[in-house]
Amino acid sequence: MTTSRTTGRRRAALCAAVAAGVLAPVALAAAPASAATSQVSCASGRAGLAAQLTKDITAALKGRKSTVALALYDRSTNTTCMLRATTTYDSASVVKATVLATLLWDNSKHNRYLTQREIDLSTKMITKSDNDATTALWKQLGTTKVNAFLKAAGMTHTVPGSGGYWGLTQITAQDEQRLLTLLTSKNSVLTDSARSYELGLMKKVVSSQRWGTPAGAVTGTTVQLKNGWLQRSTHGWRVHSIGAFTGNGHDYGLTVLTQDNKTMNDGINTIQAVARAVHKDLNPRILHARTFSAPAAPQEAVPPAPEAPSGHMLTAKPR
Repeated sequence: MTTSRTTGRRRAALCAAVAAGVLAPVALAAAPASAATSQVSCASGRAGLAAQLTKDITAALKGRKSTVALALYDRSTNTTCMLRATTTYDSASVVKATVLATLLWDNSKHNRYLTQREIDLSTKMITKSDNDATTALWKQLGTTKVNAFLKAAGMTHTVPGSGGYWGLTQITAQDEQRLLTLLTSKNSVLTDSARSYELGLMKKVVSSQRWGTPAGAVTGTTVQLKNGWLQRSTHGWRVHSIGAFTGNGHDYGLTVLTQDNKTMNDGINTIQAVARAVHKDLNPRILHARTFSAPAAPQEAVPPAPEAPSGHMLTAKPR
């Protein structure tokens, strides 16, 4: 395990990046090589928090077979954590947040509003994880526009899936955090109205899909999320969750990507163990608070892949 004591220079750089409102592409791209290792690395402006997060996240992952990548930022405490932040994973349905961001960015560039069709498709795509709606928008945009948005957003390690298989887009925890920071702070890539629209849909994800990173969040926090899972012949189940937590003094984002899960439940349980540790450590002064409970039987649409081109809805039963 690495220690949580970073050099003064590195700590100052990380804290300044978060305090500025977003984790800038330069700061992310300059992440140390240790970010891609199997050791949790945290830095914080709050005394003792980095050490506590490092300890608790490591404990949450102990004994689990999932291969996990994670990234955390908390603007209110100038805190960041990373684990395998630049390792690539098949995106599954998490990419749907990027698809909508691309659509909103492209519309803004051309000074046009969403059509009713686009509103209907984007609503289904985010709130219900509808695969057909995603495919329609993916075809409309094309990988050229998706790549253009990724470049503008500084999501330099993300590669769109080929052959129409958007669920096989290669993503990293670092890039997903970059998207969350763009959605939750004023910037030159996404307009305020675009950010508000996408976050509004992420707040309305159906109850059966509100699992993963929200587990353990303090009740009253505004939860904005997108999840996904996908099984393939190699690396087993990929199970992912990205979440932004705002309101009532909260302003943080958490990305947890997993693969090499034997079952869907294994991935969900791993993500939720990490999430509970993070929410607990970031909210130590809130005693006996009610926390967000994940659904007992999560459901998520499985994206089409070469092994299963049609895709289907599955229900999990995590512990």
